[in-house]
Amino acid sequence: MAGQLDLALFRDDEGNSVRITVLGPLQGVSGGLHAEIVVDTPFVTGRVKLSLWRSRLTSWSEALDRLEAGEDIAWLQAQRGASVLIQLDGERGCPEVVVEDDLFSMVTVRVPIDLPPDWIATHRHLLSAVLAAWGDHLSQD
Repeated sequence: MAGQLDLALFRDDEGNSVRITVLGPLQGVSGGLHAEIVVDTPFVTGRVKLSLWRSRLTSWSEALDRLEAGEDIAWLQAQRGASVLIQLDGERGCPEVVVEDDLFSMVTVRVPIDLPPDWIATHRHLLSAVLAAWGDHLSQD
């Protein structure tokens, strides 16, 4: 069985990062994956649990397509649990990753991150690695 794999890793040289990591199978739920979103900055650090299914990974792939086309995205915003928004032209002149946990902690964290030019291609590779490792385990829901 596959180990922990990053689905997303946004970080810069200033010590800001937002990471989405697949931790393993979702206990008690067939076809799901247990994951977490981890925010780590010099100012704030936190984590929130996340459940993933094939449909959520498909929507992440579609979000990467929209980002590549120059559009901001909101991933999992209409779903239950935490959501991730990426604004390409943030308030500080660089992209911002926004993590919202309206359901449990009711906290929103906005992290400006100066991303490298190839960050979308890197995230496509991360997604491919997660699907290669866990694809047989995932359900469509």
